[in-house]
Amino acid sequence: MTAVLCCFVSGGTEEATMSKTKNAQPALHKVIMVGSGGVGKSALTLQFMYDEFVEDYEPTKADSYRKKVMLDGEEVQIDILDTAGQEDYAAIRDNYFRSGEGFLCVFSITEHESFSATSEFREQILRVKGDENIPFLLVGNKADLEYKRQVPVEEAKTKAHQWNVPYVETSAKTRANVDKVILSFV
Repeated sequence: MTAVLCCFVSGGTEEATMSKTKNAQPALHKVIMVGSGGVGKSALTLQFMYDEFVEDYEPTKADSYRKKVMLDGEEVQIDILDTAGQEDYAAIRDNYFRSGEGFLCVFSITEHESFSATSEFREQILRVKGDENIPFLLVGNKADLEYKRQVPVEEAKTKAHQWNVPYVETSAKTRANVDKVILSFV
């Protein structure tokens, strides 16, 4: 029987977990997308899942997606939960957060308020999980709109450094770093 070593980036360090793969289902990794409404969580998810960019914004309540990918010759399954960013859904987020193994905390580089809100999302996740060493990634989306930038790169990097987590900028429109952020939990 073969075993695969899966690494999760957590607070700048790597944690390893073993999963047996012979005659077994692919390892399942539950990734939770969090962030304010309109920052591009669904657009990032749909770009990863279907290689398509959706321009129209429709608020999400909660959508779940599952995709199998081959990494280093091994099949892994990624389960992405795209959560609602609107405050109306804050009460049900705790249930989603409990099941998460990795969190993408997304904000729009064109909206400083969405960046400020990342602190609230992180606090809620840490409260629910009861562990500061959860796999967590701060993601600045809409990098293709550099001319509308309201969140300086250094400010985002400083927050990520304070939280001891990685920071990555993405663009759901151009697909820049989309695979990188989602597959960082595998």
